[in-house]
Amino acid sequence: MDIHQVDDAVIRRVRAMAERANGLKDAGLYFYNQPISELRGGARVMVNGREMGMYASYSYLGLVGHPRINAAAKAAIDKYGTGTHGVRTLAGSLSIHHELEETIAAFKHAEAAVTYTSGYVTNLTAVSTLLGREDYVICDKLNHASIVDGCLMSGSKFLRFIHNDMDALETRLQQVPEGSAKLVVVDAVFSMDGDIINFPKVVELCQKYNAWLMVDEAHSVGVLGKTGRGIEEHFGLPGSVDIKMGTLSKTIPSVGGYIAGKKDVIDYLRHASRAYIFSAALPPAQAAAANEAFKVILDEPWRIEKLNANSQQFISGLKQRGFDTMSTETAIVPVLCGTDEAGYMLTRLCQLQDLFVLPVVSPAVPVGLARLRATVTAAHEPDEIEHAMDVIEAAGKQLGIVA
Repeated sequence: MDIHQVDDAVIRRVRAMAERANGLKDAGLYFYNQPISELRGGARVMVNGREMGMYASYSYLGLVGHPRINAAAKAAIDKYGTGTHGVRTLAGSLSIHHELEETIAAFKHAEAAVTYTSGYVTNLTAVSTLLGREDYVICDKLNHASIVDGCLMSGSKFLRFIHNDMDALETRLQQVPEGSAKLVVVDAVFSMDGDIINFPKVVELCQKYNAWLMVDEAHSVGVLGKTGRGIEEHFGLPGSVDIKMGTLSKTIPSVGGYIAGKKDVIDYLRHASRAYIFSAALPPAQAAAANEAFKVILDEPWRIEKLNANSQQFISGLKQRGFDTMSTETAIVPVLCGTDEAGYMLTRLCQLQDLFVLPVVSPAVPVGLARLRATVTAAHEPDEIEHAMDVIEAAGKQLGIVA
């Protein structure tokens, strides 16, 4: 079939996206998928032959390139090679996979853990495996897309509540018929806004209404809590999450995702979740890198302290310069621009000054709330952060975003 001669819904979607992307490219406002040729210490990168300050990284503790983690990955290649024999259930489980899951369980104070090949797949398979058509799942409206997709895939009754509104959450819980299974799913730290869920109240309501609680900690492990263990440690509520989800590709400089929890729940997922049964195992080097990274977090607590200090410097400094950073409390710092065009223009001005930031525009965020979704890490030094804020301020003044 020659799609260029077809005029149906599929080709219209393809053409619309091509027109949008090509229009941005023609205007010099397309900034996605830029080739990064070199990572320089976590805070700087080489992009298109230019060295730039990196303010779009999820490596919150600056662990990309850590000598211990690199050495663990190299040793795993020497021992196991670059891949496995297939899916873990039949031929692909290596001792490093089991060791990684034991490390995660210990780190998260859980009985057991299971790993998957991506964070997206982890949410998708966990929700869709645990729930069925007669069950209810209740989600914050700003939960990650992978959670939403898992809810839809499960076929369960899907209820959403206003972002971080605990009265709205309680109303949803009250709507679930007596005796029905119900799962509340929330992000710990929200990936576009940087704010933290009202965790104590969520826990209280789940206990009051006998609901299961699942928390996505993609952006909170290594960020929240004195030792970086996440939201339970941050609020002093150990053991309050039933399904502990996290990724291995942000603070942990590898790839994949995990679920930690009670042993019987983890065993169920290991035997029933399609993403485990029908996906090849994590490559040995990636499993070993993730395994070592959890140990480095505990051995180098100064990284968490530095990240917290850098985050506060960045947030308070941008606010003082007149920017709206919404309700962020973390290393994810939205710099509101307003229109999509303003987001693209602010990005261009910053990148011309060798500041690597990226815009987030509609439909990823509501129309009128386009932003830079800037991040700081433990790899940044205070003077680098000051320079970054000066660049953003100058660009913001040029565009009239700030006075």
